[in-house]
Amino acid sequence: MKNSKPALPGDLVDRLIDSYTSCGAEYHRLGGHELPSPVEVAQVLEGLRELLFPGFVSGALVPSGAPLREVLVARLDESAGRLRRQLYRGLRQKKNGAAAGDPCAPAELMTPAAAEAEAERITVSVLSRLPELRAALALDVAAAFDGDPAASGADEIIFSYPGVYAIAVYRVANLLFREGAHIIPRIMTEYAHQRTGVDIHPGATIGASFFIDHGTGIVIGETTVIGARVRIYQGVTLGALSLPHGRARRLSGEKRHPTIEDDVIIYANATILGGDTVIGRGAVIGGNAWITRSVAPGTKLTVAGSDR
Repeated sequence: MKNSKPALPGDLVDRLIDSYTSCGAEYHRLGGHELPSPVEVAQVLEGLRELLFPGFVSGALVPSGAPLREVLVARLDESAGRLRRQLYRGLRQKKNGAAAGDPCAPAELMTPAAAEAEAERITVSVLSRLPELRAALALDVAAAFDGDPAASGADEIIFSYPGVYAIAVYRVANLLFREGAHIIPRIMTEYAHQRTGVDIHPGATIGASFFIDHGTGIVIGETTVIGARVRIYQGVTLGALSLPHGRARRLSGEKRHPTIEDDVIIYANATILGGDTVIGRGAVIGGNAWITRSVAPGTKLTVAGSDR
């Protein structure tokens, strides 16, 4: 092949510039403030995982002979700086006209000073909760060990279980989401989605001792509520019904995804849809079930729909 340039259309540059200055301008930034970086957000996540699971992410957290306190201070400062920077960029990016439903509205950005103060507040709030987050993740790891007879121990689970990875990322992202930072936690959970095949919206509410077995193909929507000690398998969807005016429903804050009460088991490829759908405590949902109505507590539902 010759090292010649391809013969691109002569008007291509002009047409691209026109596309940048017409409707759809929110889909690009030509200069101005920096956008969030998915690469750097992933680095933030791995730094936080290193603090949550020391030794399991990139080797020993504390080099031989180094004082633990000094190492932790340095790691926390590094994570705080990276997180604050990405939150600042995300907060500056988020406030635009498209959020009001007009894709052609001009961008209306948060001021730099306001974004800097908010990024600082969220960073301090979330990092201050790392000890509590470690306690929550310990329950998730224990749930995986109790729920999977193939697990040899907590170390194997933390190193290699995609469900535990996805849950850890979700729990970090959920803290950020509830503090009002929406873009960065979405980038985080999509990063976990790419790595594990588990798609958990950071706005979902998930209780203690949550176990995802295998993981691939799981979808958990934004307004899903999951109780304690719930176990789900690969291919499960906890989603929304497809209804008219879906965007208006989302902007109204209406619940669109199901509620799963405590001690429920949902087997592979089951689909549970709708904000009014409640799976009662202790119910067992069989594989491949399709559910759009509530299920009573203690029910065992098969794919044929029979109760027993």
